[in-house]
Amino acid sequence: MFDILSHIRRVGNLSEPLPAPQSTEAEPTAIQRELQAVFGRALCIRHVDAGSCNGCELEIHALSNPYYNLEGAGIRFVASPRHADLLLVTGPVSVNMEEALKLTYEAMPEPKWVLAVGDCGTCGGTCGGIFGANYATRGSISDVIPVDAVVNGCPPSPLAILRALLHITRHLTP
Repeated sequence: MFDILSHIRRVGNLSEPLPAPQSTEAEPTAIQRELQAVFGRALCIRHVDAGSCNGCELEIHALSNPYYNLEGAGIRFVASPRHADLLLVTGPVSVNMEEALKLTYEAMPEPKWVLAVGDCGTCGGTCGGIFGANYATRGSISDVIPVDAVVNGCPPSPLAILRALLHITRHLTP
């Protein structure tokens, strides 16, 4: 223990330097303004993890941090599918989650949208992302419920998810 403490004292605090600002840094702010104009503080999302590795969930949780500020744009996650406008699904649909996903979809009021996030749930039944097509999965999300839009990536960036939210509401609003 003493060796570790003396090493820390000699070397100092080692951490990564702050990331260099990128030219696209204003893009999340522009997308937030556009989201607020489109939704007008009225979009509720129900998230279902249908069997993913949780990589996509980390990116989805990042949407709630102060940088992306999803709630500031009027979008929030809800616990009940009865209050949701959009169903956000991640992962290939596992055998154990198939019925739960169908019930969640059926419990949503009309109009309802489905956004499939991540390579595992968006590609056809032949791939399944890192999980592959096997006995434990039913394939992609679109094999189980109708999907309106997809976000590819392993995992996709929070900005890509925000863009998909804009796309789905611009093109599919009744």
